Amino acid sequence: MKKADVVEFYSHLQAADPEPVGELHYVNPYTLLVAVALSAQATDVGVNKATRPLFKKVKTPEAMVKLGLAGLKDHIKTIGLFNTKAKNVIALSEILIAQHGSVVPDDQAALEALPGVGRKTANVVRNIAFGAPTIAVDTHIFRVSNRTGLAPGKTPLAVEKKLLKATPPEFALHAHHWLILLGRYICKARKPDCPKCRVIDLCRYKAKTTL
Repeated sequence: MKKADVVEFYSHLQAADPEPVGELHYVNPYTLLVAVALSAQATDVGVNKATRPLFKKVKTPEAMVKLGLAGLKDHIKTIGLFNTKAKNVIALSEILIAQHGSVVPDDQAALEALPGVGRKTANVVRNIAFGAPTIAVDTHIFRVSNRTGLAPGKTPLAVEKKLLKATPPEFALHAHHWLILLGRYICKARKPDCPKCRVIDLCRYKAKTTL
């Protein structure tokens, strides 16, 4: 996609939603980290249902460790892979206490070193909690980037690198959310709602749907 088209692409998304926000519930950077880690292969709605009561009790790594593995499992048992995720959350909480003064680090490598935290999770946390211009490529962003021609690539990392290069600085902070929301609600996997899409004129998808 040409540079001018990329600017127009993001401008349309910005006009529709100037200040997009994530849909995961959290109360501080630590609970955001936990929520994002729990959201892997799960829906935001499902995670929020489990974490709203959890985060009324637990807002710090110390409180999570005190809650314990069994207590955490009881809160998140409706979330897929909850056994593994619970172990990771307890472990990352212990590391935050021991190595980071109980503070979530604004550092990609340090975040990725935590149990259950990969590149995508670290990018989300840095973007939302610290305002870093990162783009976490999930299935929605991967689909939108390839389908529209915005930043085609064969792997999430390839798409991420292309997006970071192509996205103008003025759109970098919110690009992550705009693309996720576009993919989640309009550019859906099975049947995209093309007639409602604000970037339909710029999209290179050949099998556009009609009313």
